[in-house]
Amino acid sequence: MEDLLFSFKDKLSKENLERLSKIKNRDVFLFIKKYVEILNPKTIYVSIGDDSDREYIKRRAIEEGEEEKLKINNHTIHFDGYYDQGRDKKNTKFVVSVDSDLDPSLNLILREEAEKELNILMKDMSEGREIYILFKTLGPKNSIFTLPCIQITDSPYVAHSENLLYRDGYDDFLKMKDGDEFFRFVHSEGELTENKTSKNIENRRVYIDVDNNIVYSLNTQYGGNSIGLKKLALRLAIKKASREGWLTEHMLIMGVNGLNGRVTYLTGAFPSLCGKTSTATLVGERIVGDDIALIKNVSGEVRAANFEKGMFGIIMGINSKDDPYIWEVLNSPYEVIFSNVLKLPDGSVYWIGKDGEVPERGYNHSGEWFKGKKDKDGKEIDPSHKNARFTFELKNLKNIDPNLENPDGVIVKGFIYGGRDSDTWVPVCEALNYQHGIIIKGASLESETTAATLGKEGVREFNPMANLDFLSVPIGRYIQMNLDFGKSLKKPPKIYGVNYFLKDKDGKFLNDKLDKKVWLKWIELRCNNDIGGIETPVGIIPKYDDLVKLFKEHLNKEYKKEDYIKQFMIRVPENLSKIDRIEKIYRENVKDTPEVVLIELENERKRLLSTKEKFGDYINPFDLY
Repeated sequence: MEDLLFSFKDKLSKENLERLSKIKNRDVFLFIKKYVEILNPKTIYVSIGDDSDREYIKRRAIEEGEEEKLKINNHTIHFDGYYDQGRDKKNTKFVVSVDSDLDPSLNLILREEAEKELNILMKDMSEGREIYILFKTLGPKNSIFTLPCIQITDSPYVAHSENLLYRDGYDDFLKMKDGDEFFRFVHSEGELTENKTSKNIENRRVYIDVDNNIVYSLNTQYGGNSIGLKKLALRLAIKKASREGWLTEHMLIMGVNGLNGRVTYLTGAFPSLCGKTSTATLVGERIVGDDIALIKNVSGEVRAANFEKGMFGIIMGINSKDDPYIWEVLNSPYEVIFSNVLKLPDGSVYWIGKDGEVPERGYNHSGEWFKGKKDKDGKEIDPSHKNARFTFELKNLKNIDPNLENPDGVIVKGFIYGGRDSDTWVPVCEALNYQHGIIIKGASLESETTAATLGKEGVREFNPMANLDFLSVPIGRYIQMNLDFGKSLKKPPKIYGVNYFLKDKDGKFLNDKLDKKVWLKWIELRCNNDIGGIETPVGIIPKYDDLVKLFKEHLNKEYKKEDYIKQFMIRVPENLSKIDRIEKIYRENVKDTPEVVLIELENERKRLLSTKEKFGDYINPFDLY
C-alpha cells in the first residue's frame, strides 16, 4: 500500500503512519487517499480507539473551542449554530444513478451532479486543520451483527461523540481482505464562526450514496447531520439489510422484567420526541438500546442487537423524578457531552424541564441569554433548545442490560410502534396478527412533527415504522421486507401500537407520563400468554380489571373506571379518517404498494363500520366485553 500512502505521508506522524500501514485492505487506502487529497488537511490523526486516542480527541475538542469544560469533571458542552439545530431534511439527499428504483418522493440527486457539487464544496475544506480517521463498528463485536465503518472528520467534537457512541473497530480492519465491505463517512464542518460553529450553513449538505456505502456531510456540526454512524449509517444499513433479508429499524431494544425473574425483550419504533428514550430507560426495566436495532432471523427466532454503545438523547424534560437513571449519569462525573443547553456562570447547565427554577441568564446557542431574549424574527428564545442533547456511554446507566455486547443479541417477543396522536389511537393495543400489526400499527404510523427536525411543529405526518426519513429502499419494498421477515420466522413477534399523547376535547392529556410502565407490563404479559384481552375492530386492548391490578402493583395508583373508558374508547370517526388518509397515500404516493396493505386497510374499515352499527361512533370498551 506504500504507493497509496505516498501522496499524504508528510501529513502523518510516525505513529499514525504505522497504524495506517498495518491495514491491508486496498479499498481503505483508496478511500482515505481520495478524501485527504480533496480536503487537504494540515495533519492526520489515525485513531485506534485506545485510552490515549480518546483523551487526545477530547482535549483537541476543548483546545479548538468546539467544547468547553463544565463544573462536573468529565462534562463538556458544545454549541451548534443557531440555525443548525436539527436534521436538515431539505439538504439531505440520496445519491442515485439514472435507473435508481428509489421512490421519486424522496430527496434524490443524480450521482454525476452530486460528485461535481461535492468536489467543488469540499476542495481544501480542511486546509490548515487536523482531520481524524476513526475505525468503528456498528453492532456488537465479533457477531453476525457487526458492520465495520470508517469516519473521516475535521471536527474533534464529532470524533469525541463517536468515541462515546460507537465501538472501536481498528482490529476488525486489520483482519480485512480486499473486497470486504465497510461503510464510509466523510464530514467537514467547514469554515467556522467566532463561536466555533459552522459558518456556511447555506451550503449545508448531507449526501448519502447507498450503492457505494458512503455518506458525505458538509458545513454542519449538529450531530444528526454530522455523526456519520448514527442516522446516516442507518440508511446504508437498511439498504444492506434489504439485499440480505434482515431488518435495520429505528427502534429501541429493552427488557421488561416479568414473573419469576423472566425478562421479555421488546423493540419499539417512535419518531423523535415521542417517548422513545423515556420508554427505553424506564425505571425498573432494562435497556439494550434507545435508537436503532439490527434485527435478524436466527434459527427461526427474532434476535436484535443495538447499533450503538452510547446515547445521543434529547434532554428536554429530563428530570430526577421521571428519568432517574439518565439524571444520575448527567449529574455524575461520567464522560458526558451536553449540546445546546444553557451554560451558567458557575459551569453548571440548565435545560427545559430540569429540576429547579429557570435561571435569569446564561450562555446558550444564541450567545449571551437572558429571560425574554428574542431572535431577529421576534421569536422568544428558550434557555435551551427543544432539541438540545446529551451524549454518553450506555454502560453508565444503572439499568443497562448485560446483553448490550452479546454477539448473539437478544430474543425479541414484541414490536411496538408509537407516535404523537392526540385523538385516535388508544394507549396500548395488540395487533390481531403479525401482518395486521406491520400494516396497521407500523406502516400506518402517523405523528405530529417536533423540534427534532427543521420546519413547522405540530403537523401530522405519515411516518411508517418511524423510519420514513431514513429509508434507502422504496416504501413498498420496505413494507414487503417486514412482511417477508415475519413469514420466515417460526413464531413471529406480537405487534403493538402505543399512544402516550391522547388528549380530551380540552386538550388535556389523558395519560400520565409514567403510565407507560403499565402499558409495557401488560405487553410483557401478553407476549407470554399470561393475560387476556378484549378484541376490538382495531386490535386487542386490556381488560379494566387487569389494568387496575397493574396500576396498583407497579405505580401504587388507583385506576378509575372513567379514566379507562376515556382512554380506551374506540373513536370510530377518527380511525376511519386515519384509514382514508393512509389509503390515499398508499394509492397515490407510494410506488409498488403491496396489495395486502390495501386489503388490511379495507378489512379494518369494515370492522369499524360493522361495530359502529351496533354501538355508535364512540364505543365504550365495556360494550365489547
